[in-house]
Amino acid sequence: MALHGFLQGFQDYADTQDLGKALRALQEVGLDQLPLPGSGDTLGRFSRLAQVAGHDLRLCKLFEGHTDALAIIAELDSPLPPLGSLWGMWAAEPPSAKVQVRRDGHRLRLDGRKAWCSGAAVVSHGLLTAWDEQGSQQLVAVQMDQPGITVTNDGWNAVGMAATGSVEVVFDGAHGIAVGGPGDYLSRPGFWQGGIGIAACWYGAAQRLAEVLRDHCSKRPEPHALAHLGAVDSALNGAACVLRASALQIDREPKADARQLAQQVRACIEDSVEQVMRHVGRAVGAGPYCKDPHFAQLMADLPVYVRQSHAERDLAGLGELVAGDPTGRWQL
Repeated sequence: MALHGFLQGFQDYADTQDLGKALRALQEVGLDQLPLPGSGDTLGRFSRLAQVAGHDLRLCKLFEGHTDALAIIAELDSPLPPLGSLWGMWAAEPPSAKVQVRRDGHRLRLDGRKAWCSGAAVVSHGLLTAWDEQGSQQLVAVQMDQPGITVTNDGWNAVGMAATGSVEVVFDGAHGIAVGGPGDYLSRPGFWQGGIGIAACWYGAAQRLAEVLRDHCSKRPEPHALAHLGAVDSALNGAACVLRASALQIDREPKADARQLAQQVRACIEDSVEQVMRHVGRAVGAGPYCKDPHFAQLMADLPVYVRQSHAERDLAGLGELVAGDPTGRWQL
């Protein structure tokens, strides 16, 4: 079944429950089964993430988290997820919200607060980072409908991406199982590969915004709007080339450290997306912001989603990686 066609049956997500119903529908027909990163069709994975993002970024946030969790479980050779399960992937680690785990027989006991848990009210399972008694980070899978888990309404006052319900979850003696060993979440190759997948989501939303401008120019070929369209085409073409090349590189070297690649790609896509938003907004004027619900929603959501990038902090990290490289790294 084609993903794009299936998504056309879902519109106007009022709240997190509506997003959960759409995610469940995607799962029930198998459209959540994306090619795994490094499996030979990484571009296919990126393309499908981009398609969902162009449809609705709020749904994409839940879809990306669910599919990322499935990929992590497969990469770390953990038991197969329960049939029909929906997953959230929650790895934010602000100083004010930490989850601690300790051994309780064959299980782990969780206590603490987890921030920014997108879709927590509608998923059946969560995959989250926590901290063990030795101070190491441990990935834990939890079933959400158990005593000791409270999905709060705290910590999420967004306008853009509001329906994702990225609230705080409190764990008080809940139980989970370890996925991989201590430190595996960050050390596995898929961590940075997944970071490029998020950039593909940014790209998908920007691509959809560009279609509004292209349609505008096809009806009214104004010189200034056409200049904006040319700038948008240039930005998206460059971004698409970068995503395609990164997918090929991941498939060639699926076990390689992809940190530098991911930081390069994310910086490039973020810059391209910001250019697209600026040019499209200036070209089409106030009309679509006020009269096109889909356009207005994407324009509200995309700046929030792009802030999964850490801006200059990420650029500084990339700079550290390349500062010691020999002269000539940028030669063709």
